[in-house]
Amino acid sequence: QVQLVESGGGLVQAGGSLRLSCAASGSIFSINAMGWYRQAPGKQRELVADITSGRSTNYADSVKGRFTISRDNAKNTVYLQMNSLKPEDTAVYYCNLEIYTGWGAPRDYWGQGTQVTVSS
Repeated sequence: QVQLVESGGGLVQAGGSLRLSCAASGSIFSINAMGWYRQAPGKQRELVADITSGRSTNYADSVKGRFTISRDNAKNTVYLQMNSLKPEDTAVYYCNLEIYTGWGAPRDYWGQGTQVTVSS
């Protein structure tokens, strides 16, 4: 009913930049919060950044000043601009969207994940 498609991951050198995108489609009435999470091998999934419907943002301390989350409501899409990348940013990145389909309560949906690898 609702599908999320992530794109933009890849391999970059330290100091480089990437822009991740996550587009939702299907039975969508509205989208509340949008967020990005990441999971490195052997570690728990952690919140990287999120953005509310009012466009207020929240960032993990480790990415503040380097990453920027934004949303395009007309396209049902959330972005993560990642600058000054560090090797410790290497992880699989997942988008998470709280979506209201028009029936019942809003639910969380997850993207398939996209690999970001930052080399030294």
